[in-house]
Amino acid sequence: MDIITDIEGVAPRAVGADRPLGGQGLVQLLAWLSPSFPVGAFSYSHGIEYAVETGRVTDRGTLQDWIAALVSFGSGRVDAALFLAAHEALAEQDDALLEWVLERGDALRATREFGVETEGQGAAFLTAVARAWPHPELDRVKAFAASLARPVVYPAAVGAAAAAHGLGRRDALSGYLHAFAANLVSAGVRLVPLGQSDGLQVIAGLEPVLLDAVAVALARSRDDLGSATVLSDWASASHETQYTRLFRS
Repeated sequence: MDIITDIEGVAPRAVGADRPLGGQGLVQLLAWLSPSFPVGAFSYSHGIEYAVETGRVTDRGTLQDWIAALVSFGSGRVDAALFLAAHEALAEQDDALLEWVLERGDALRATREFGVETEGQGAAFLTAVARAWPHPELDRVKAFAASLARPVVYPAAVGAAAAAHGLGRRDALSGYLHAFAANLVSAGVRLVPLGQSDGLQVIAGLEPVLLDAVAVALARSRDDLGSATVLSDWASASHETQYTRLFRS
């Protein structure tokens, strides 16, 4: 099992260590999932822009319901599975599983815009992490994906980085799904529009949904993979031809 180089007296952590986050690991995760991290998350609404345009998301309650469905049954559900599989592939040095992740990440996107969103953020994330938190395992992931002509989608990129830097999968996945939901809340606040207090109430209301999604993902079989949010897929596909757009998806 690889060991991360000790930096400035910080105790090294084993690749794939599955422990509660604290100290350096917590600070790293907060940085990676911050709205300021350069992956361009602010430019994507994940179809919410069209949902607002057509009156399906109109207020705090409908925004919360829309995002909760995505986390539990839609893109968030798929992302959680890919995140955990990528984390395991790095932790166990399992190239067959890594190929499984890359293949399904490449295939499991309902629309072109969803593909652009997850591929673009995945590539940007790996580039940014490689500059500030380099690790040979992440270089290997990029080379392996290139050899298969597959992208490293965003949840797989974050899951792989978390494992490479020894961040426990439960806490890292919790952080990832929270960032996913918070970015959509931010898009909804701008689009509906809503006040910041409304946005905070939506985030607070989503807490039990996020915690349940993490628990379910950890218990679910890897092959139980897919989504059932047809309206979100429709909104994303329709957004491609929406006349006036602020967001890329």
